[in-house]
Amino acid sequence: MKNNLSAEEIGELLQTLQARFDENKERHVEMEWGAVEARLKANPEKLGSLYEMERTGGEPDVVGLDAASGEIIFYDCSKESPAGRRSLCYDREALEARKKNKPENSAMDLAAAMGVEILTEEEYRKLQELGAFDLKTSSWVQTPPAIRKLGGALFCDRRYDTVFVYHNGADSYYAARGFRGSLRV
Repeated sequence: MKNNLSAEEIGELLQTLQARFDENKERHVEMEWGAVEARLKANPEKLGSLYEMERTGGEPDVVGLDAASGEIIFYDCSKESPAGRRSLCYDREALEARKKNKPENSAMDLAAAMGVEILTEEEYRKLQELGAFDLKTSSWVQTPPAIRKLGGALFCDRRYDTVFVYHNGADSYYAARGFRGSLRV
């Protein structure tokens, strides 16, 4: 993750985020950009994560506010699973278990390196209430330990105007499957 953003990179990132915020008011009704910007400036360590979300094609946007903690919640809101985060198996264990044709990385490792969390199934469904996402792609979601222990992992997509949850071997990877991140600021 790029932690040392230049003033120019920070300025460009904030402009991009504000433009997306303004264009998609339905994702964050009753929130004002000034409060988001103030929170970001008070937590500059989170800007590197947002920069990586943006750089890898995630198009991060504000999707809510945690009333208890006051944290602003960002999700990747790109129409399809972020292009810069596809062809990844689920986690390090799955990556190491592959004997042939290993992908470059795993979704869980890349998310950790970016400083974000992979969406849970519940968060993925909340995202889908804000629009139609992953109509041609799919996204890994956090997998319950009992399923992962047996070698599986979960992913979701949207087809036929319905959100589907599927399973695959955690070591599988596809050009059309990536992951969506969540960041709390």
